[in-house]
Amino acid sequence: MIELKSAGEIDAMAVTGQFVAQTLATLSEEARPGVDVMQLELHARQLVADRGATSCYWDYAPSFGRGPFRNVICLSVNDAVLHGKPRSQVLRAGDVLSLDFAVSIDGWVADSAVTVIVGDEDGDGDPADQALVDSTRRALDAGIAAAVPGGRLGDVSAAIGEVAAASGYRVNLEFGGHGLGRTMHEDPHVPNSGRRGRGMLLRPGLTLALEPWWSRGSDRLALDADGWTLRSADGSRTAHSEHTIAITEQGPRVLTQRDGMPHTE
Repeated sequence: MIELKSAGEIDAMAVTGQFVAQTLATLSEEARPGVDVMQLELHARQLVADRGATSCYWDYAPSFGRGPFRNVICLSVNDAVLHGKPRSQVLRAGDVLSLDFAVSIDGWVADSAVTVIVGDEDGDGDPADQALVDSTRRALDAGIAAAVPGGRLGDVSAAIGEVAAASGYRVNLEFGGHGLGRTMHEDPHVPNSGRRGRGMLLRPGLTLALEPWWSRGSDRLALDADGWTLRSADGSRTAHSEHTIAITEQGPRVLTQRDGMPHTE
């Protein structure tokens, strides 16, 4: 069932979204060479506790995972792209790190992801990795721009997929965006590729998490021995960008965008 949100409920989700955005910004800054991935997980736990938020991942136990997850953030390094289960791993200059974070505050959920290149400010990143990250950010912006009242869900999927195709990346359709609100995963599923003019009608009050992700190589996934982390099947590096948005009469509203920052921060 799809629940359309009122203006007040969207405002409440935006409160959660601001916390999610700020947490990701803080942890992204801390993701430097020599930092252990578990330090980021432990700091995220402290931030969640201090805010009085509820992690959407701690008791997460879907059929595809060896659950429960028992962490508060997904941290995916290099060829890992989704559901990266944090473990002790020291980050190195040039590593590609995706951070995916979702919490509930006062009963309302927001979900967002960013990908950073560790130590890139020192020139340690591979330009091909930066191009990959940038493509997911452009695709996210394109998907958001297509999320307008009267459009179709396929318009959003097509906008995302067209960026991937133009950049030479292949799209996996098994995992993509999703509805959310009172829980982290709700209908509808939002594939990262599709056909314009197809799918459900986009109406004000619909809230979605859009999350383009892909790798530099294969679009197939392999499950890590930890029972959670999904990796590129050929070991190629991956990137993931995500925002929670609401469709309003005035157009798309990004709920996980830090105040004053563009979508592609």
